[in-house]
Amino acid sequence: MNLWSDAWNNGEALPERYAAGRLESGGAGFSDNLSPPLAWSDLPPGTRSLALICHDFDVPSRGDDVNQADREVPADLPRVDFFHWVMVDIPPGTLAFAEGQWSRGFTARGKPGPATDGPARQGLNDYTGWFAGDADNAGAYFGYDGPFPPFNDSLVHHYVFTLYALDVARLAVDGAFTGAQVRDALTGHELAAATLSGTYTLNRRLRAAA
Repeated sequence: MNLWSDAWNNGEALPERYAAGRLESGGAGFSDNLSPPLAWSDLPPGTRSLALICHDFDVPSRGDDVNQADREVPADLPRVDFFHWVMVDIPPGTLAFAEGQWSRGFTARGKPGPATDGPARQGLNDYTGWFAGDADNAGAYFGYDGPFPPFNDSLVHHYVFTLYALDVARLAVDGAFTGAQVRDALTGHELAAATLSGTYTLNRRLRAAA
């Protein structure tokens, strides 16, 4: 089973158009937030559906230093997962997603879900929790919303897209499900998995050194 994108090679920097955030003259602002093009092949026999998860495993576990212009987030700070995209019940006959198919621009208060125009369902991404206390942006964020790491993080963030081939047509998650719930529901139903990763940073020091 293989997963790839024509927009970047595995392990390379993600193009800015797939990010939710970018650097601007006055700091950081919203980017194009296009969902990336993805393609896959060699699904195992017996595949009845696919599930897709994109997560960042470099997210600071505490927000004390996040986006503070006078200091960087320490590299040794414990890190946690942040889910950027969760989709289940993708038909096995689907072999690719086009650029921008699932997201074009950042939608304040979140894009609708979980239903799509087919059998696939989109889960909540973790901007739901990030913006929970923000009066202008609080809402349920379904589907894809791309990278927007702290502009002062001393680590380059890694974004992992994982595609799972499953032996069930409908995964046992309901309502406004999360990435953690999907991970739990996958147990015992995985026939195969494939990954594709990319990196992204808004730290000017790290970008200049790249």
